[in-house]
Amino acid sequence: MNWFRQLILPIEGSTLARDVDNAYLFVTLVSLFFFVLVAGLAALFVWRYRRRGPNEITPHITHNLGLEVTWTTIPLVLVMGLFFWGFYGFMRAQIAPGEAMEVQVTAKKWQWQFEYPDGMRTLNELHVPLGKPVRLVMTAEDVLHSFYVPSFRVKHDVIPNRYTEVWFEPTKAGTHQVFCTEYCGKGHSDMLAKIVVEDEQSYQKWLIEGDESMKSMPLAELGKLVWENRGCSTCHALDGTRGQGPSWKGIFGQTHKFADGASAPVDANYIRESLMEPQKHVVQGFEGIMPTYQGLLRPREVLGVIEFIKTLK
Repeated sequence: MNWFRQLILPIEGSTLARDVDNAYLFVTLVSLFFFVLVAGLAALFVWRYRRRGPNEITPHITHNLGLEVTWTTIPLVLVMGLFFWGFYGFMRAQIAPGEAMEVQVTAKKWQWQFEYPDGMRTLNELHVPLGKPVRLVMTAEDVLHSFYVPSFRVKHDVIPNRYTEVWFEPTKAGTHQVFCTEYCGKGHSDMLAKIVVEDEQSYQKWLIEGDESMKSMPLAELGKLVWENRGCSTCHALDGTRGQGPSWKGIFGQTHKFADGASAPVDANYIRESLMEPQKHVVQGFEGIMPTYQGLLRPREVLGVIEFIKTLK
């Protein structure tokens, strides 16, 4: 049976996955069994009771009580059994353990923001410890979104002006993909995130230092990675085309005019201020829709963005 699971289902990445998979496989196999049974009997009856001559008359049969009770009782028992099975799994998936780590999730076009218990925030990447329950308290800033992790078998709508919750206990270390499964605009297909599951020691180290690759990566490469993974690419193009925000191509050293009539040269201080306090100076001709990255970017990531922009001649 394990080979069959691996063939048709994603990996089981959480303690909830096995219950969901068992119910799914039960429904699939029962449906397959009855399809073969009904289709086979229909084919058999077509052949067995075919009309053999012009004078053959079908006998008058009113009913068969035993057969009618059987084909009513069996589906009833199966459906009621599946209902209670599914209800048990549903209730288990709704109530997080009391010791679960709580993470605040904010969905907005077109990115996921995660805030940890210590106040640190990340965009589109959630790090969690292996074997410990995690409770996500979710809301949306703009439109309806939906948080879906196939390997964890968890999916829940994320609604503006409301809080919804989902929880999981990861059982497999590695990277797990997050999708938004509610159409939320032109950037919907790019609204992706990753859940990185690691052992407790690695998780605590990440909280303090970040990834090893981030610490050793050249600043310009790190800045490009930030642009790709932290939502910058959604609004800021690299080829000079206009997006929701100004293109980064060739802007270092230019002078930007702001909506309030002021202006300033694009230098390292300007870029850092734009990341930390984006509403302080809104570039003329654009809307002030950029979120703050205060607490989202480590100091080296800010330096990486600055160096990356310098390379975009």
